[in-house]
Amino acid sequence: MTDERLAHLSALEKKVLWLATWTIHNANHLRDNEDGLKIGGHQASSASLATIMTALYFSALRPQDRVAVKPHASPIFHAIQYLLGHQSKEKLADFRAYKGAQSYPSRTKDIDDVDFSTGSVGLGVAQTLFASLVQDYVKAHGWAKDWPEGRMVALIGDAEMDEGNIFEALLEGWKQGLRNCWWIIDYNRQSLDAVIREGLFSRFEALFSAFGWEVVTLKYGSLLEEAFREQGGEALRRWIDTCPNQLYSALTFQGGAAWRKRLLDDIGDQGPVTALIERRSDEALARLMTNLAGHDLPSLIAAFEAAKAHDKPVVFIAYTIKGFGLPLAGHKDNHSGLMTPAQMEDFRKAMNIRPGHEWDKFEGLGVDARKLQAFLDAVPFNARGARRLTAPRVPVPAELPAPKQAEMSTQQGFGLVLNELARSDTALAERIVTTSPDVTVSTNLGPWVNRRGLFAREAMADTFRQERIPSTFNWEFSPKGQHMELGIAEMNLFIMLSALGLSHSLFGERLLPIGTLYDPFIARGLDALNYACYQDARFLLTATPSGITLAPEGGAHQSIATPLIGMAQDGLAAFEPAFVDELSVIMRFAFDYMQRSGEAADEDGSAARSWLRDETGGSVYLRLSTRPLAQPQRTMSADLARDIIDGAYWLREPGPNSEIVVAYAGAIAPEAIAAVGLMAEDRRDVGLLAVTSADRLNAGWTAASRARERGLVHARSHVERLFAKLPPHCGIVTVLDGHPATLAWLGAVGGHRTRSLGVEHFGQTGSLADLYRHYGIDTQSIVAAAETLAPGRPIRHLRALG
Repeated sequence: MTDERLAHLSALEKKVLWLATWTIHNANHLRDNEDGLKIGGHQASSASLATIMTALYFSALRPQDRVAVKPHASPIFHAIQYLLGHQSKEKLADFRAYKGAQSYPSRTKDIDDVDFSTGSVGLGVAQTLFASLVQDYVKAHGWAKDWPEGRMVALIGDAEMDEGNIFEALLEGWKQGLRNCWWIIDYNRQSLDAVIREGLFSRFEALFSAFGWEVVTLKYGSLLEEAFREQGGEALRRWIDTCPNQLYSALTFQGGAAWRKRLLDDIGDQGPVTALIERRSDEALARLMTNLAGHDLPSLIAAFEAAKAHDKPVVFIAYTIKGFGLPLAGHKDNHSGLMTPAQMEDFRKAMNIRPGHEWDKFEGLGVDARKLQAFLDAVPFNARGARRLTAPRVPVPAELPAPKQAEMSTQQGFGLVLNELARSDTALAERIVTTSPDVTVSTNLGPWVNRRGLFAREAMADTFRQERIPSTFNWEFSPKGQHMELGIAEMNLFIMLSALGLSHSLFGERLLPIGTLYDPFIARGLDALNYACYQDARFLLTATPSGITLAPEGGAHQSIATPLIGMAQDGLAAFEPAFVDELSVIMRFAFDYMQRSGEAADEDGSAARSWLRDETGGSVYLRLSTRPLAQPQRTMSADLARDIIDGAYWLREPGPNSEIVVAYAGAIAPEAIAAVGLMAEDRRDVGLLAVTSADRLNAGWTAASRARERGLVHARSHVERLFAKLPPHCGIVTVLDGHPATLAWLGAVGGHRTRSLGVEHFGQTGSLADLYRHYGIDTQSIVAAAETLAPGRPIRHLRALG
């Protein structure tokens, strides 16, 4: 590395630290701040990463590389993007304010070049691993020929390594032959509340080595390495190597005099080592003792350059000091600490920043601004400018094949629809990629996999097939396979879906990911599902079996709250069809919806039919069942298909004097249909509403309500149109084999009395009939609720059932 290049990098490191620190200070002192603890965390953690991120972004990275920064590094990230021309001064000045630079970098909220949003700690780390696997998938299929392979890089706090999902991801990476992945551990030996345990680095080294990673430990900077070569240097090295983390942090905070006293007290008068210490002033000694490799540009750049020689996964354990370069460096409380105005003024003077010039790009650096700008313009990472890629949409046929069988479950129908797609040679079939956490067969992906194969970078034959052992499934791996088999960890499933669902943006190639799992276990990976949606990843999540379908297996396999999760999760359109022709329509919609990228339409009343923001698209969640149902014999009209997508349709339209409406969702359809038939003789004009998406039905209603509040008096949602002719005295009974709150809101649409039936408690083993009766969602319970809700003469068939 030339002296001029090092000088430029050193100047940029100084500027990055200043801009990040000023951004936080400006946010804290120019606005009321109810959230100072987290800003404090930004201030200390950002400082520890300034050198590492300078070495990465201005030296080591290329345009094709992707980075997930640790949460509290966002001011450093935004400062770097500002210097590279991708962030505005106005956004930096409004850090943490409304529409300003985000506290944690966000793909959807920030204007600068965010590769992976920062979510709960640990998730961004695992995201880089799965993104690397997706890159292998794309390349193995012969796509992205104009976009070279990149490295997926994560910046990790050492305390962040406590998160369990990281270790689940490590195991999956080993299984899949992970390549092109760098994790850089910011080993500052401090967590949010304390100093971390002694010897953790050795556990990291052993762990990563066991999973096939190269481990690069970056402990000492160039000043310390030079000192170790002096007489007495090895004694100094031994003292540092055995120094407890808490003591090292405390001495860092106290400064040079404290370092001198402690070193001389511990080492004693040993001639050469004492002379080594005494040759340095307090300031020089403090600089020496805090010259860890994570703050030493030459050490970092050399390590990154050496790691480029191969594609093995690499973990860098970079020793740093939390709050390095700031007055709160090393203090165990610095996560919640903030520099005072006086300290900030001293810092300004030390940085040679004139008042009023805080945002100037090259203020206080003492270098030729034109040369430094030329250096920035030539930074490899920025060579292509913004790196957010696009991909053309994959054509979706006007309709998908709906299997024609007299009796089917929606899970079976899902497998049959995919099987028909697998038979075809369409672009849609080519771009579908499926994945599942060890439940491929039991979620009906088997036929798809038989036809399309499992993915691996190197071909692996199915031994059972080679040995001529009969088997229903052909489990052959090849680079052209379209199913990525995962271990049983649901967190890995959702992070894999997130990576697959961002392929169009990361690698310029459109994939249509489908992930399957058991519906109850969505909760196991809910944090990662939320993270995937927050990143605006696009995928189809198929959860089956749902509800209490697996009755004999008891409450552990009976999902209750998942319909509410589907309704509440932003970026995810949730559906629960009862019949396979509905499912076919929804899957066709999903493949199109996953590819939409338009701007959200303003609620201006312009021919809005559903009042849903469908222009932007998103991911889709199918809550399916293994319960076989008799399938309706009907023609799928355009109007019916539209109503299915909008969330509901009348299976039996109520008459003008309707006394009761039954609204159901999902596999409980037979009970709802039977109940309506039994009560029809004794209650007038009974209606039966098939709810295919409580989520979209509710979203449309709330959007239309909001539009009316803003003056658009003619705004009407789909559910309001469905209920428009219901008389005020009509009652509504809602029922599903999930939480009753899913449909309880329907009564509020038109002010109708409502009784909501569903599942609220953990179940037990038994037959479906037993459990439906136990929960009160069987036919008799629906009729009983209707009789109570719509008083009149007794419903005769209710007595017969009793």
